[in-house]
Amino acid sequence: MSPRFPDWRAEAADLRARRPRHILFLCVANSARSQMAEGIARALSPGGVRVSSAGSAPSSVRPEAIRVLKEIGIDISTHRSKGLESVDAGSVDAVITLCAEEICPVFPGKAHRIHWGLPDPAAVAGSGETRLGAFRSARDELRRRLTVLFDRADGTRETLP
Repeated sequence: MSPRFPDWRAEAADLRARRPRHILFLCVANSARSQMAEGIARALSPGGVRVSSAGSAPSSVRPEAIRVLKEIGIDISTHRSKGLESVDAGSVDAVITLCAEEICPVFPGKAHRIHWGLPDPAAVAGSGETRLGAFRSARDELRRRLTVLFDRADGTRETLP
């Protein structure tokens, strides 16, 4: 992988080694990718890790995001889209941006930053099933990456002291 596009597995390993206490997921609308990432990360992260999400132009959580996470037993139906101003920048240890085709928000503060550019499922046109397929694809990729982030090489879940 080139330095411009680092391998997400290496970034996940580096982030795991840093043992962040607060991980923030960012995208533009805080309606799909970052909301799904927040829900999945909360389900997978060890105790003591705070997980949140925000966007530079918050809108509302997409019903498709709620539906596809419910399919895997994660309920984000009470989540609300939040703006960057709602996040205490000083409390965030790591920021994962998820934008692909749009300009990602800039996060102030000293947090460690990584970028996992994923296509926006909310931008997919077509039938309801086509759109759900895009949300499922994003969900599955986020779950794959977050499982790598929070699991150890021996398959056990990371714990914090």
